[in-house]
Amino acid sequence: MLLLFPIGEGLVDQILLDEYGHSLTPELKDLQEKHKQHLMEKTQTLEEHKPPGTTIEPQRFLINERYVNLVVVSTDQFRQRQQNELIQTGVKLEKLLKETQTGLQHISPNKLFRWNHHSQCVPHAVMVSGVPGIGKTTLMQKFVFDWVTRKLYQRFAFVFFFRFRDLNKLGEVSLEEMILHKYPYLGSQIGNVLQHPENLLFLFDGLDESVLQMDFRSSTLCTNPKWRRDFSTIVSNLVKQNLLKGCSVLITSRPARLASVDTCVFQRIAEIMGFLPGNRLIYFKHFFGNKELSEKAFHHVQENDTLYTFCYIPSYCWIICTVLSMCFRAQPTNTDQLMAPLPKTVTQLFVTFVSNFLANHNQNKDGGHTVRELLTSIGWMAEHGVMNHIIVFDKRHLDSFSVRNDKHLFSCFMMESGQPPDVDFTFLHLTLQEFFGALVHYISYNPDILQEALNKAESYKDGHAEIFVRFLCGLSDSSTRSMLKSHVGELSTQAARDVITWIQKKTTEKQSLDKSIADKRELLNVFYFLYESRNTFLVSQCIGSNKVDFSGVPLSPLDCSVLSFILQSCRETEEIHLSKCNIQIDALKKLLPALGTSKILSLEDNDLINISCPYLASGIRNNQTLRTLILTENNLEGPHFSDLMTALTTSRIEELHLNGNNLKDSSCPHLAMGIRNNQTLRILNLSDNNLEGPCFSDLMTALPTSQIEQLE
Repeated sequence: MLLLFPIGEGLVDQILLDEYGHSLTPELKDLQEKHKQHLMEKTQTLEEHKPPGTTIEPQRFLINERYVNLVVVSTDQFRQRQQNELIQTGVKLEKLLKETQTGLQHISPNKLFRWNHHSQCVPHAVMVSGVPGIGKTTLMQKFVFDWVTRKLYQRFAFVFFFRFRDLNKLGEVSLEEMILHKYPYLGSQIGNVLQHPENLLFLFDGLDESVLQMDFRSSTLCTNPKWRRDFSTIVSNLVKQNLLKGCSVLITSRPARLASVDTCVFQRIAEIMGFLPGNRLIYFKHFFGNKELSEKAFHHVQENDTLYTFCYIPSYCWIICTVLSMCFRAQPTNTDQLMAPLPKTVTQLFVTFVSNFLANHNQNKDGGHTVRELLTSIGWMAEHGVMNHIIVFDKRHLDSFSVRNDKHLFSCFMMESGQPPDVDFTFLHLTLQEFFGALVHYISYNPDILQEALNKAESYKDGHAEIFVRFLCGLSDSSTRSMLKSHVGELSTQAARDVITWIQKKTTEKQSLDKSIADKRELLNVFYFLYESRNTFLVSQCIGSNKVDFSGVPLSPLDCSVLSFILQSCRETEEIHLSKCNIQIDALKKLLPALGTSKILSLEDNDLINISCPYLASGIRNNQTLRTLILTENNLEGPHFSDLMTALTTSRIEELHLNGNNLKDSSCPHLAMGIRNNQTLRILNLSDNNLEGPCFSDLMTALPTSQIEQLE
């Protein structure tokens, strides 16, 4: 039964229950303390990976000292995503940070099981989603720790935490057996514990790692905790309240998996958005333990939109910090000079990451097996996983790809969990798996297999192989590949040629589309492939003088950095149309330096505000070929408007559209100065403004002395 919103005394009762909990029999109270002690030992410390290839041991920290808060938002929808989930979430977070009003409700862990206005009830089934590495498991660990230490939800007398990757190893099992397999000390009292379902919370972490499909529409019933079923049936019946009616359930998953799940059975759906900017800096300070180094590293990341966008993910922060710390350790007294060669693309980040730990790796530890052999076997296994949605591997996978897990290098790449014979393996990060899956095509080149991989990756409409393809494109750059040469040997130049040919074909295909919003998004994706390739000749060859039009596609600062690289690599592009792209000030700053040779520029309806004027002015001054500038439907009124008009005086603009910009009478002197001193302006559109007032005469006086032929 769904709990209705408690009011009056009911609300007070709920608060007291969350603080003090239910009264229990002495036997259950003792068992609860034993259970809490067990969970305390499991959750009180966080382990940070050791830098791969080094002898440094993993570091452990008390969770309260190291835990950095994540942004969790409550939402009411999940849909099939047209973009890689990791990229989409980063863009969504940046947009969320820019908005003062949003339909998304920030939600702290202690409110996950509080009244939800979307479902109009106190939820008993909650789904928490988040991209790989964003902290779902750590959030659950903190959740359990806070329950153990009486900081939240004492209404639950017992909390049971399971990982789907562990449940995969179970055959048919009853709920009682499932619990006792994990918590055998509950054996004598399990019947009594389950007598009061409203006192129980079940946490299931990593739905995306389940080998069984979770079908919440299934009519297969399980109403008795002693009945044996497969674990997916048990979990779905707990969620649907057929089993232990009144209990609460929390499940975590990657967003991509939720596209195939009926989420209507959940009364709350929350999404972990990652670190806010301030918490990113806190993470860097924790990692480096040195104010100067942490601020220097963070500044470099802030200056690089690719790295900074992915920094909302804790595990990416760890990878980035690891790379930077390795660079700092190499020349600890000369960190100022290190900034130039630091990675700028995702591919360069992972190449640097891998090459650093290969440099620290002692090949003698692997009994004569070369790094190349190990990377080949692990790479093909990684590629198989990327193409078949596999992120958890077992002994059968290792045997199938001749991967030997008795090697030191193997433990640098992969994490092991479970006890023999039920041992699982995962890459340190899903993106590392995607990197090795791409790298193997350059180590062990086969033209047919490479083409098949490109075709298959492109066929996924959820974008899940998008970063894998970016790595393939990034590795086509010889200077990027060269960092691995001394460790791995020669990498295939023919593979690079094949990938470049594929990029050329994709660019031609996408440019010939009808230019719907979806088509433009696909072309923008190809621009990311070109960006990773760092091949300016290829960009110029692919784009040429073609019109660049992304009107209607919201562009993030990272999108604009990519677009800036494309335009700077291809100086002959004459027309750039970016109307209705929601270009904010940070994105505009990235874009303007690349507009140096365009003749027609449209930034219509982007909600540009007055503070944008100095940056627009700089762009105009640096572009003597600009003839048409369309700034319609923005909001440029204010003290900085004069900067824009001053830049107009030195430009060769012939057509300027400022209609619908909320310009007031105070702008008239600046307009007058601009048009009086410009010798090329022929068409000026000032309609839909509010120029009436005492200064309007300044504008009228300037018009006869100008070259303007058409005024609207």
